[in-house]
Amino acid sequence: MPASSLAQETAEVLSRLGVADSAYTDGSLAVTSPITGERIAEVRENDAAGCELAVAAAEAAFRTWRLVPAPKRGELIRLFGLELRTAKADLGRLVTIEAGKIVSEGLGEVQEMIDICDFAVGLSRQLYGLTVATERPSHRMMETWHPLGVIGVISAFNFPVAVWSWNAAIALVCGDTVVWKPSEKTPLTALATQALFEKAAAKAGAPAGLSSVIVGGRTIGEALVDDTRIAAVSATGSTAMGRAVAPRLAARFARAILELGGNNGAIVAPSADLDLVVRGVAFAAIGTAGQRCTTLRRLFVHDSVYDSLLPRLRKAYASVTIGDPREAGTLVGPLIDKAAFDRMQEALKKARADGAIVHGGERVLEELGGNAFYVRPALVEISAQTEVVRTETFAPILYVMGYMDFDTVLEAHNAVPQGLSSSIFTNDLREAETFLSAKGSDCGIVNVNIGPSGAEIGGAFGGEKETGGGREAGSDAWKAYMRRATNTINYGRDLPLAQGVSFDVE
Repeated sequence: MPASSLAQETAEVLSRLGVADSAYTDGSLAVTSPITGERIAEVRENDAAGCELAVAAAEAAFRTWRLVPAPKRGELIRLFGLELRTAKADLGRLVTIEAGKIVSEGLGEVQEMIDICDFAVGLSRQLYGLTVATERPSHRMMETWHPLGVIGVISAFNFPVAVWSWNAAIALVCGDTVVWKPSEKTPLTALATQALFEKAAAKAGAPAGLSSVIVGGRTIGEALVDDTRIAAVSATGSTAMGRAVAPRLAARFARAILELGGNNGAIVAPSADLDLVVRGVAFAAIGTAGQRCTTLRRLFVHDSVYDSLLPRLRKAYASVTIGDPREAGTLVGPLIDKAAFDRMQEALKKARADGAIVHGGERVLEELGGNAFYVRPALVEISAQTEVVRTETFAPILYVMGYMDFDTVLEAHNAVPQGLSSSIFTNDLREAETFLSAKGSDCGIVNVNIGPSGAEIGGAFGGEKETGGGREAGSDAWKAYMRRATNTINYGRDLPLAQGVSFDVE
């Protein structure tokens, strides 16, 4: 591997995180940093045999782990959270290097991991079932929840560690074990996370095989999806990926937790606080270089405030600081790779063909690396919701459209295949409540006076339609990682049947 300052920095961070150098110096998978486009590591990929070993170890560990009391399982996650707190600076730095996130977002991703650990520790004492009223005398009916099995996690590059933690922390306190296939674009953060987890597991005296990482491309992912020993797969990625994964899981009656595309919209009503709108839109549309599943991509602005808001947004877009995400003051780092840049340019070409006015969108800072792709976020004024607007492009493109009628804009907002996140900026109570109602947004996340991006772990995360319908993190998302049993206990001497059925035999 060619020597470079970035590669050296990566090696130093990985060493402090406890990752053996053999794991990232003599493999077949080249890892590049979007910061410069340089190769920073060469990771060893798993073959079919390696995948088999990981799943077999997870299955064996599950047989032991499911019998450990849930609060004891929570103790492991508490210790893991402590490891994350100690390693936050280094792991956050690695997220920045490998995924291109600015420093605060890299650290914020690790904070999400810490937060979900705290949530899961509390959850370990709250895996409640129900007592159900029964029509039969001297009977009791109740629900109990039991560990489900081995959970497969397939994560994407844009949240290389947080999404795994949303699944793994909950699954582990539920009594499951986890096999993780990270994006082949961001395997280093996964290896570092696994090293931290193993430190916690050793302190907790937990069985081997509770969590493992398998590195590779589509073939390894397919092996995970098709393995009958894996009870559920949580997959984060494109809608196209979900269309490939869902039928394969359905064919073997496995559980699917899908977090797919998001073509998120926001409405700016006449009563909106425009100062709030500018800040909310800027973070939601520009943050993470437009590479969040909850990124704001469609903005509907009432005609009465359009001419007041658009100049302010154009100014924000023109002045936002783009650069090396490691540098203080940078707000927009690079796209993940050339393919992402090419898709962005193709979308802007289609928008122009539809008559749109495009502000920004050009490549900048080529001097940072010929294989690094920094772009000026694009603000696109367009008159109608054309095909390109209805199609998610994973890049910083915000399509802006005017509207006059609230009912009409609600229909337009919902008239896309995706249904992840949404928001409205308004000080009109009726508009806000309508947007939250059954008549309003059809998304899984519906916000008022904040953008669609930046969800907290306490709420269930996920969406409807082509977003896949899955839910992760807070609320009762834990139920996806457990199996439910309805129990009826007869403590009397008679055997009354439900629904008044009579069936007497001597």
